[in-house]
Amino acid sequence: MKLLSCVIIKPVSERSQNRRTDLFKMTEKSSKLGKLVSVHGMSPIYLQRALIVIILSFLFFLMMLLAFSIRQNVGYFILATAFLVVKVVMLFGWMSQRKKELRLYENGFAVRKQVCLFDEIADFRYAQRGSLFGADKFDVTVTTLSGEKITFSDAFDRVQFIIDYIDSKMSASDETVEGESTSD
Repeated sequence: MKLLSCVIIKPVSERSQNRRTDLFKMTEKSSKLGKLVSVHGMSPIYLQRALIVIILSFLFFLMMLLAFSIRQNVGYFILATAFLVVKVVMLFGWMSQRKKELRLYENGFAVRKQVCLFDEIADFRYAQRGSLFGADKFDVTVTTLSGEKITFSDAFDRVQFIIDYIDSKMSASDETVEGESTSD
């Protein structure tokens, strides 16, 4: 008995057209952003913590391999494998995180592949929470007029400056809107 399966695949021209449309929207928004004000990469604290875990897991991996070769006990081999898995996962995360950046412009900002103009922001919220060692941590959520949510945390370098800058641009645009509505 032969089973036939049917898969609907969009033609290549449709897929490439959608990509072109998305790319056009990105470049259209990007051209409205204005001059670059600042670039914020990942905070060095987060990168250093990940690097310390990577180095320690590699050292424990080597020690467990040495213990396995001396004692010939399978438990040491399992521990060595676990430390290797931790190292690989942390290394992958570290490599992907260190490339992330947030760019602030005169008229908006860009995070990863998301671009947002300040006049398109419907809601801007940030939550400040304390941490174990007294440092302030932030969770930032920006909701656009189209309903898209852009979130980022304090993992970016100088997040307080980013929050203050966006907040000042939001209040400046609110004052402009209020000034225009009262003059009519």
